[in-house]
Amino acid sequence: MDSAPDIARTLEAWLGLFTARVAVPQGQTFREIGAPADPSVTVPALAALAAEALARDRSLWIVTADDALLPDISNALDLRLRPLCLVLPGANYAGRIALRATLSLLKSRLTRSAEDSEGPAWAAMREHLQDDDALWRASLAWGTRGVDREVPPAGIGKLFPVRIGPWALAERLAAPADWVMLIQSGQLPANVRTPWPGARCTLMLAPGPLSGATVLAVIDETARLRAEIEVLGQELAEMELELATAQGELTRFTEHYHNVIAGRMAELDRLQADLAKLRRQSAPDNPDLDAAARQAEARAEQSGKENNSFQTRRADNSERFAPSNDLKKQFRQLAQKIHPDRATNEDDRAWRTHLMSEANRAYRAGDACALDEVLSLWLEGRECGRSATTGAVPPTPTSDDAAALVEEATKIRRRLAAIVTELDRLYGSKLYELFAAARIATRQGRDLLQEMAKRLDSQIDLAKFELDYLTKAEAASP
Repeated sequence: MDSAPDIARTLEAWLGLFTARVAVPQGQTFREIGAPADPSVTVPALAALAAEALARDRSLWIVTADDALLPDISNALDLRLRPLCLVLPGANYAGRIALRATLSLLKSRLTRSAEDSEGPAWAAMREHLQDDDALWRASLAWGTRGVDREVPPAGIGKLFPVRIGPWALAERLAAPADWVMLIQSGQLPANVRTPWPGARCTLMLAPGPLSGATVLAVIDETARLRAEIEVLGQELAEMELELATAQGELTRFTEHYHNVIAGRMAELDRLQADLAKLRRQSAPDNPDLDAAARQAEARAEQSGKENNSFQTRRADNSERFAPSNDLKKQFRQLAQKIHPDRATNEDDRAWRTHLMSEANRAYRAGDACALDEVLSLWLEGRECGRSATTGAVPPTPTSDDAAALVEEATKIRRRLAAIVTELDRLYGSKLYELFAAARIATRQGRDLLQEMAKRLDSQIDLAKFELDYLTKAEAASP
């Protein structure tokens, strides 16, 4: 059933309340509203509200009673806008991991400066970060240090126009917002069910059918850890998507670079080596000419090897890597399910690692069907794993279960840190600098690699002319 019209109507009603001009003290309003009757509407409507807030340059708090809705809301957010939205679980250590991941995701998207970080919302974000440069730099430094017990810089929540999290965390961050949506997926404290400090308008979504929601209740440590890992698993999937996209972009550019440039450079280096050899022959006792000839020969051999290593690749890779939003969502959802750091044992980890490798290969190839095949393999494996225990009563949570979940959270944290390190290494490479320059040139209507190719062609023609001249001169000498 298509719920898009209901989502649109719900969003329109909320926006009407948020943007209404009401004569009240200090311009603040508070209103309790009913939840949509269809439980499948609420979460996508909240994601659409986040997009509207960004489009209208308004800050937004979506305040929940607990962490239950966070993974669903995060999954529903527009992928292009996700780094502008801070989604944080309530627990301190989990919240800090998620905060560092979101900072890294935002930094990466700003560095890549691709189509998925363009538009008014991103322009406003860049301007905001320039105005708050000291806080932005302090936040990045805090994220890079990765010290578990270190408190994040004061006011860090203000960096993000949209913030989503439980009420206790929202109160701790104390970041004001233009619009506030309170969600009673569990019982919110009375002091929270009031106009939010500094907000132009506060709406409270009354208890109702919320897909994926649970009531706020006393739960055991194991259940709490599972809920936190679900949120952290979402952050991990986002970062795996960012890394796979950056790697895919650079891989495609590298192939195009070698097809357009590498052969020309190898030819030029070979011609220059031949020229250096002729000059040495004309003055065999000259040590400088001998050294220059040796260096030119070594350079020619190296560039020749590099060029030959790409001969088996496609002849035309000029098409850039630009996966669709649907493909990105497909990869992200798959990574969240199959990631090796969610494994329960070594056999499970080996199986997940194989699937993750296939998923990365399919994503970089832009092959949605191959991603579907990976998902099918995953589902088949899950069914086989469940068949032996069908109908069995789940075991009572134990301290060992909690310990395993803590280990899983630790693995997620380590993988997030490894992704950040890999992105920093990738963005710091000379090849990525060239890629970034080529992207800027493309936006200016230029083809940087073709410009480089033309210069190389001119140098090759000049070297051929000089080599021909010296060869004839050598042949004519007595």
